[in-house]
Amino acid sequence: MKESIMIGKVQYVDTGNVTINIERDEFVNSVQVNQIVQINSSKTKEKIIGLVTKILRKASPVDGEMDNVTSIFENSIRVNLVGTLKEKEGIKKYVFKRTLSTVPSLDAECYLLQGEDLSEFMKAISSSSVNPLTIGKYTMSEDSVANLDGNKFFQRHAVIVGGTGSGKSWTVANILEKAANLKSVNVVVFDIHGEYSPLKDLANAQLLKIAGPGENPNNAQTIFLPYWLLSYEEMAAMLLDRTDTNAPNQSRALFDLILSGKLDTVRNEHDTITESNMTVESPIPYNIQNVVEELKRLDTEMVQGTRGDKQGPLYGKLTRFVQRLESKIMDKRLNFLFNNDTTLLEYNWFSKFIEKLLGYGNENGVKIVDFSEVPSDILPLITGLMGRLIFTIQQWTETNERHPIAVFCDEAHLYLPVSSVDSMDERGLKSFERIAKEGRKYGVSLVVISQRPADVSKTILSQCGNFIAMRLTNPEDQNVIRRLFPDSLGDFAGMLPILDVGEGLVVGDASLLPSRVILDKPIIQPNSSTVDFWDIWNEDKKSTTWEKAVNAMRQQQKL
Repeated sequence: MKESIMIGKVQYVDTGNVTINIERDEFVNSVQVNQIVQINSSKTKEKIIGLVTKILRKASPVDGEMDNVTSIFENSIRVNLVGTLKEKEGIKKYVFKRTLSTVPSLDAECYLLQGEDLSEFMKAISSSSVNPLTIGKYTMSEDSVANLDGNKFFQRHAVIVGGTGSGKSWTVANILEKAANLKSVNVVVFDIHGEYSPLKDLANAQLLKIAGPGENPNNAQTIFLPYWLLSYEEMAAMLLDRTDTNAPNQSRALFDLILSGKLDTVRNEHDTITESNMTVESPIPYNIQNVVEELKRLDTEMVQGTRGDKQGPLYGKLTRFVQRLESKIMDKRLNFLFNNDTTLLEYNWFSKFIEKLLGYGNENGVKIVDFSEVPSDILPLITGLMGRLIFTIQQWTETNERHPIAVFCDEAHLYLPVSSVDSMDERGLKSFERIAKEGRKYGVSLVVISQRPADVSKTILSQCGNFIAMRLTNPEDQNVIRRLFPDSLGDFAGMLPILDVGEGLVVGDASLLPSRVILDKPIIQPNSSTVDFWDIWNEDKKSTTWEKAVNAMRQQQKL
């Protein structure tokens, strides 16, 4: 203890908290909330580490007389116990563990770590990470690198939250940069607004884009998600109007025709094994135009009756359903779903698509998928489809051939809502909730990114074991993060509204010590910089040419 000072002794002991009596008044001015203290343990070669959560002063009158002007002050601090510093056998070097083999005894001495002792402790924390993912510097000791355990960060799922302008996108870009340096990294980023497109310049990254209205499957950088990849429930959620009295008939007709169309494809390929085992959910191409024509036939079908022709069982019951289906097919915004190019109906197309989406190595380990041109009303369904495909492929891959993959869900509140508004939202949400609950078993990790955690599914957030929380000023958002933190760290979330830009609270299985961290800026920054309104308005600039924007709006794609 070269620079640390003994500030007092343990006065009160609880399961995970202790109260320290400060013996001298001048020591109180040295203590701040969230500082690290070291308490002597009853075990040799061990020290107990805690975080200061409260600083208390109580005045007591002399001789017990309440109206006596002369009083004495009792100073104390409340400390949350976070782990144990153990000395390695044979060498005078300590290792920090997030466990408590014992709690302090009464009158145990407490030291405030500062100066060189604090730096040495923080360096011990950094060097203790077996699989270091460097994210920045510790606020309390800026010469110490803040590392997370890279394995645990993705194994336990992660949440990155922060208000607009807090540095959230920088943090995501920083983690992606570090991941891109790994030889066999496998990451898919759901980029909702196209802000991570500059990261395509990373050595091991590529930019993919959900196809717009005028694009075709020949472009290697575009992604098509043909309708036959949708599960029956997803297709029904998009097309059926459950308030229609004929919805059950329409649903059954759709089920039968999809199954029949897939069966015809398999028979044409002479794939007898698949034919005997396939279901309506099997990812097998079928022609949607054939489905439309058959629906029209059933809707106008006349059958033989005892007194001549009579209306068929579905006569007139499919009219509105056919109209809805045809309107979807004709909607140019849904080109990525209903494009009729024959390439998308090839039997082996799905294998090539999965290779593009989940393949790694050859400079495509980090796949940034731009969803910015996907209509907002169908976004939850499409993101859910992508998530379900990733999870299902991992599930059906042999264990010894399975390669772990992380899915970064940017702007998660837009498609992982607290409550689903309609059946399309519900289908998409269920796909991600399943990943949150079961993904770890199959090597699928979620990184949930949002500026409004209060609007994100509580089921998904509760399954996440790591948190990087940046500045949040909304009380609802703060309360959500406070409840997600361990019980003993509830007060730690009180710093959320006062964090600086680029500063965050790091808590979870991947972090040895709950810490306030100055996060690194990425080398390649995303397109998320806050616009300097006042400065730009003060510049002498020519009027913008709007024609390009008008044409892009007309064509429903960025030019």
